[in-house]
Amino acid sequence: LIQLLSNNYKVSTLSRGYKRKTSGFIIVNDSHNATDVGDEPLQYYKKFKPIIVSVDEKRVNGIQNLEKNNPEIDLILLDDAFQHRSVKPGKSILITEYNNLYINDLLLPAGRLREWKCGAKRANIIIVSKCPINSSSEDQEKVIQLLKLKPYQKVLFSFIKYGTPLPFMDNQRKLISNETTVLAFTGIGNFKPLLNHLKESYNLVKHISFTDHYQYTTEDVLNIKSQFNKIRADNKIIITTEKDIMRLYLPELKNELKDIPVFYIPITIDFLGNGKEEFDKEILDYVRANS
Repeated sequence: LIQLLSNNYKVSTLSRGYKRKTSGFIIVNDSHNATDVGDEPLQYYKKFKPIIVSVDEKRVNGIQNLEKNNPEIDLILLDDAFQHRSVKPGKSILITEYNNLYINDLLLPAGRLREWKCGAKRANIIIVSKCPINSSSEDQEKVIQLLKLKPYQKVLFSFIKYGTPLPFMDNQRKLISNETTVLAFTGIGNFKPLLNHLKESYNLVKHISFTDHYQYTTEDVLNIKSQFNKIRADNKIIITTEKDIMRLYLPELKNELKDIPVFYIPITIDFLGNGKEEFDKEILDYVRANS
């Protein structure tokens, strides 16, 4: 959405700032780290500099502050706000994983749903994410039938594209090949697609798993370094996710990692079939009609 819209519109994102140690409304700047604003907002800020990235656990307050202090903003992208009923969005996008559709899930704490499944009727677009890249039209049609869409809803199928690993720090650059030995660590909700990619692309020998949005400590980093040093290989690196890297920018953690090759793997999202064209048109038509 940011890539699609930021060239022609002044875009802002508004997130809760999950697991940050601050509160209230904050516009992200260069002085902030993940403990100040959350890992995902920090990721947006570092990846998309022209936009305004903000956090506020109270979305209405956040929107009012953005409108008051940044009147040049054309649109606000609310991240993870489907249940925030105090805000009525102009366009709602619901994302559900191909191998874990919301219709097969349960309410918390038995499952991962935050509300009854019937709430999906508020979505204008439903994106089935993390699809197999070779998913057939028959497979997609089965999912569509299961979702029981409303007449006004559009469903699209997306998949993850993994980029070339990038160094956490400039002094860590080195040649990476499919023979490179990898220790991976992750603090994300679903690490299986990433591990499958690493197994196919490199010599993955170990994976250390942390909980989603995990706040790394010096002790954790020392343990990762110890596990890495035990690996007997000449060409070896550590790989983590782009989101996890945001939680390693604390000075004490960066200092511990400065002498070992730590890389993160960037991802992009693409659509099956002509889904990208359909998605782009749906969003651009809405923004043009309401700007």
